Amino acid sequence: MNVHELPMIIFTVIAQMCVGSFIVLGVVQLVASVRHDARTVDRLTEPIVYAIGPAMVFGLGASMLHMNDITNTLNVFRNVSSSWLSREIVFGMAFAGLGFGFALVQWFKIGTFRLRQLLAAATAVAGIALIWAMSQIYYSLVTVPAWNTPVVPFHFFATAIMLGALAVGTALVVTTWVRRRHVTPGRAARPAQEPPSSGGGVMTAVRTRVAEINEPTTLSEWALSTRTIQWLAVASAVAGVAVLVSYPLHIADLAADPVGAASAEVFSGAFFTARLLLLGLSTVLLALFVFRTATSTVLERPQVLTALITAAFVVALVAELMGRSLHYDSMLRIGI
Repeated sequence: MNVHELPMIIFTVIAQMCVGSFIVLGVVQLVASVRHDARTVDRLTEPIVYAIGPAMVFGLGASMLHMNDITNTLNVFRNVSSSWLSREIVFGMAFAGLGFGFALVQWFKIGTFRLRQLLAAATAVAGIALIWAMSQIYYSLVTVPAWNTPVVPFHFFATAIMLGALAVGTALVVTTWVRRRHVTPGRAARPAQEPPSSGGGVMTAVRTRVAEINEPTTLSEWALSTRTIQWLAVASAVAGVAVLVSYPLHIADLAADPVGAASAEVFSGAFFTARLLLLGLSTVLLALFVFRTATSTVLERPQVLTALITAAFVVALVAELMGRSLHYDSMLRIGI
């Protein structure tokens, strides 16, 4: 593992996962709303939105450790027109800010449904721009053959899709587990009770929303969750297989010149083999078992499905962190 670049490894992978999760949630909401009412769809996606923000803040915090003086961050606004690094930071702040705004208006149901959807769309666009700017920092360096290739933006977006899909799938089953604590064994799920009105209007509104979100998952919501998890497993598997296929092509392309050939040597050895094995395990084998298990998992016994998709997410996250370490290890320049 490239310890020197660890802050950037964490930042790029976590940020891409957050963007992927937000976009995946948007797609899930659009598709699910065709056959289900707005409340059911919100119950499926809303709790996950609130988990993306803290993860993104963690990623941004990790990136600050890469700077000798974090006050220099303020200077990025001077170079937005010419620097992809400046654009990365600006789009990162935009994604985090718009995402926080969307979570706020969604929580308190501020404004119309159309207005909230427009804000969500703006957040997604900022996220896509963030990943693109992030990839262009490396792709634009023509003196680094291993980075000056379309494989870099492809891998960055593949990470977003793969980790985003698995993170959302894991969050779906974890949300169900959290809501199960409101169910008394042997009795029907009780509806959320109206919280007391003490503590002021804002606190009352917060408690009301928490009680609403934590209402036990219904059978129809669970059926929608398992179908969603199946398609998320497919999406992550497709992205993972595409990354696996891209490596031989990338290595063959690097072998065309001396510096590239030296960079290609990074993609060999035990560390690279372990990265491929973990990637294949999480995106193919585990995703296949997740897909098959979701079809027969009932609300009362989600343990196996929970274990499988959580394992797939954790293994995929480790594999992507290793892959990003290899990305930085391959930085060999042409010339001085």
